[in-house]
Amino acid sequence: MAEEDPLISVNYEIFGKVQGVFFRKYTQAEGKRLGLVGWVQNTEQNTVQGQLQGPTSRVREMQQWLQKKGSPKSHIKRAEFHSERSLLRLEHSDFGIVK
Repeated sequence: MAEEDPLISVNYEIFGKVQGVFFRKYTQAEGKRLGLVGWVQNTEQNTVQGQLQGPTSRVREMQQWLQKKGSPKSHIKRAEFHSERSLLRLEHSDFGIVK
């Protein structure tokens, strides 16, 4: 039996051509596909930021997606992750897009 995958939360900010290319929609869909909760929003600095919560292995998979893939027409220059912490329980009930 595999050990239980602990829950974590991590904040992120994505830089590059990530607005106007359905990045939030694709991020929400990928997060839901992986069973994660959290949120995503555009910033006034033309970046996308948000928070991921879920099992560590799934959060790591989503971090890779945010760094390397994104939406089909996006161009990711860099991804920053910060404020990582352990969770006893998830703080969100879904993966939402903040307008």
